[in-house]
Amino acid sequence: MPRALKFQLGEDEIALEMNKVDRSRLYGSKEQLVLDEDENPCDLATLADDGRTLIGKGGTALGWLDADGRWCDKSELTPINVDGDEVEPVKSSFGETIRLFETIEVEEYLNHNVRLLYELRPSDPSQEDSVVLQQLKSELAKGTIFQFEYSFRGGLQADAAFLLANEDNCVMMAVGTRANVAMIGLAAPVTPEADVSTDSSDNDSFDFEMI
Repeated sequence: MPRALKFQLGEDEIALEMNKVDRSRLYGSKEQLVLDEDENPCDLATLADDGRTLIGKGGTALGWLDADGRWCDKSELTPINVDGDEVEPVKSSFGETIRLFETIEVEEYLNHNVRLLYELRPSDPSQEDSVVLQQLKSELAKGTIFQFEYSFRGGLQADAAFLLANEDNCVMMAVGTRANVAMIGLAAPVTPEADVSTDSSDNDSFDFEMI
């Protein structure tokens, strides 16, 4: 069952389910099945650095060691930024009510790399004609784009999320990160190629009749 986010628009609240728009649902998908000589399916394995040990699926994990090589439990670690200041973790968006008040222009939205897209529908079908949902759709139909922070399970950093309407006036939620594109400079002007042709009178080829 899809998970739901709770939104607040003005003084009213509504819970909307997240239905992921998957590329495979739009265009289909295909899988490659690798078989051995006996027509049995093969499993992917990783060859270790020793060149002889095969590590099957689920055979690797991440761990943390201190400067002395001792194992550290993740709960004992404190995240810090590049300046050495402690980073305050963000909470999961599913445990809080998201207030819709910050809006942006479409140019700002296009400055983000979108990696996830969801269609939002009321968790309760009876809310399909609710006043708050109709107000939200009416606002999005004008081209309004709401921006807010989104985190699936919580962590050190939240993603940027946006509410906007598609051409069918469905409520869509896009999740992504800001694209850090730095300008290097203007393109160099194109100069015509120099004429490298030489005058025939300056031909230094050797004349054998001179011998």
